[in-house]
Amino acid sequence: MIPYGRQLIDEEDVKAVVEVLMSDFITQGPKVEEFEKALTEYCQSPYAVVFNSGTSALYCIYRALGLSEGDEFITTPITFTATVSAGVLLGAKPVFCDIEPDTGNMKTELLESLITERTKLVVPVHYAGHPVDMERVWQIAQKYGLYVVEDACHALGSAYKGFKTGSCKFSHAVVFSFHPVKHITTGEGGAVLVKDRELYERLLKCRNHGIRRGEDWEYYVEFPSFNFRITDFQCALGLSQLRKLDEFVHKRRQIASKYYEVLGKNTRLEFPVERSYAYHSYHLYPVRLKEKEKRRELFRYLRKAGIGVQVHYIPVYWHPFLQKLGYKKGLCPIAEDFYERVLSLPIYPSLKEEEFIYVVEKLEEFLSV
Repeated sequence: MIPYGRQLIDEEDVKAVVEVLMSDFITQGPKVEEFEKALTEYCQSPYAVVFNSGTSALYCIYRALGLSEGDEFITTPITFTATVSAGVLLGAKPVFCDIEPDTGNMKTELLESLITERTKLVVPVHYAGHPVDMERVWQIAQKYGLYVVEDACHALGSAYKGFKTGSCKFSHAVVFSFHPVKHITTGEGGAVLVKDRELYERLLKCRNHGIRRGEDWEYYVEFPSFNFRITDFQCALGLSQLRKLDEFVHKRRQIASKYYEVLGKNTRLEFPVERSYAYHSYHLYPVRLKEKEKRRELFRYLRKAGIGVQVHYIPVYWHPFLQKLGYKKGLCPIAEDFYERVLSLPIYPSLKEEEFIYVVEKLEEFLSV
């Protein structure tokens, strides 16, 4: 099976992990802080805190910003459930902003109309690796006194107006994921980058049971939390992978260009775009089938041919837990139409030329009928 995404692990990565496994520290050791420092240097942001998943990272930054019962937060329905679930678990209400039909990102023109007196937080999602128009989001958030958290789980290695995603230039915090299908991997893992020292210290406590360290053996639990810690050997892998990030993104961009070069004239498909302000890192390569009634048939055809295409994403408010809370289909019509047409094609640095050719041939074979 040719998957839609996968990790690229080499001997250098294996060696880095083995060295830590043979050392005195395999959980909370020096590699955690080394990885955090490397992330701040790459993204040009003052502080980073790494976690055991992107989901944990989202939960902790929402909590650190005080999102709680009775609050509202605005995000997009075209995202993985974690973006929304993390806020719901804190008692907050998600409000969904419809999307741009070409990027799949939050339609910023609609944002201001969704703000109420209960809105506390805006969470733009950089879908597939294409940055949202963050300067516009930031201007609106500043006008209404709102926090901004970038869900950049798809977008490590992207840039907006020359600023690397993670710089926090137009937000209070940026969240990354290091799941194996992302740009770099720690197995499972995530991070939050912030520019505020106090927020950074709250994140450290949230990651570790709400604990503040005292002298000698003493520690103080300031609020109940969980163990969201990442291990030292995972961070060793992350450090090794981060050194290759720009190369990985370059290869993804090459594959994206080849898809458009080969398939771009096919009138039955619509393709990802790259806006003038964006540097797209192509976590995904989502094409849209103009005949949405053919999408499931195409999905099954390609899967049967050994091509692991995927759909990103079912609108979050279609899921049972939000349907039970009163959300109805039809809420964001552009997002729903996008979902009914979209299909993610394989894109990852180790995708072989013969695999790429096979994917294209099978896709064209279906579309020629």
